Amino acid sequence: MQANIFNIQRFSIHDGEGIRTTIFFKGCPLACLWCHNPESLSRNRELMTDVDKCTGCGECVNHCESKALRLVDGKIRVDSSNCVYCGNCSFYCVEQVHQIVGTYYDIDDIYNKSIADRVFYDESDGGVTLSGGEPLAQIDFVEELVKRLHNDNINVNIDTSGAVAFSSIERVAKYTHTFLYDIKHTNKELFKKFIGGDCDLVIDNLRKLSKIHSSIVVRMPIIEGVNATDEHIQKTIELVKECGIKEVNLLQYHNISSMKYKKLGKTYLSELMGVPTIEKLQHFEKMFAEAGVKVQIGG
Repeated sequence: MQANIFNIQRFSIHDGEGIRTTIFFKGCPLACLWCHNPESLSRNRELMTDVDKCTGCGECVNHCESKALRLVDGKIRVDSSNCVYCGNCSFYCVEQVHQIVGTYYDIDDIYNKSIADRVFYDESDGGVTLSGGEPLAQIDFVEELVKRLHNDNINVNIDTSGAVAFSSIERVAKYTHTFLYDIKHTNKELFKKFIGGDCDLVIDNLRKLSKIHSSIVVRMPIIEGVNATDEHIQKTIELVKECGIKEVNLLQYHNISSMKYKKLGKTYLSELMGVPTIEKLQHFEKMFAEAGVKVQIGG
């Protein structure tokens, strides 16, 4: 059993309580225009190339096994359809222009990496967080991993978009300490426009999850031009109160990942999105607080 992982972040403090190891699974059923980890969207391995750093030396071209690289006007160009991810380009490039994203790990490998910092989990009431992408899209691997960690009394959080079959959520619910559940939009048409996928599925899964699990934190990215409206906030307030959810995190949009899109050969539609002011976030914070919901900016 293997999973495609694109990052393992030790000593994380933003994915649940305490010190945590966050494991980022590659592949997501959604396609948020603002995704901070665009390298997580595809289930497949990918090659990220920083063309701006290329000096045109040609070493990567000379050592590419599949002839996926060529020089054009002194800069590297990539034919992703030919890449076999041999790794020679990153090995021979002294400027570190190339980076292969996605590594296949066995369950034992990830389990051992997960428990390596157990002493820090114990001291800080921390643990392991599974993120992505969408970890539950690789449900067989995730279920086995969370079972092992649960049996070792290690706290496990799962950060999910909710855009999966509810049966996948059920399979891990009893082994999961806290679900970090993303609510990106409550309007069906706008959800489809900016995110893709089925808004109803995400909301229905949250309702179902709230009936079988008591520890859920709703995470809300707040983006001007997308969802930074009183209407969206009010609908979310009604939803979390219906589900008995006691905590919400408001996450301010930023565009620091825009360079990743360029490295992947993708377009970042920055003109559709903007950074909300701190005053607007505080306004939304007040709406939740007045409704009796615990809320914080960040998280």
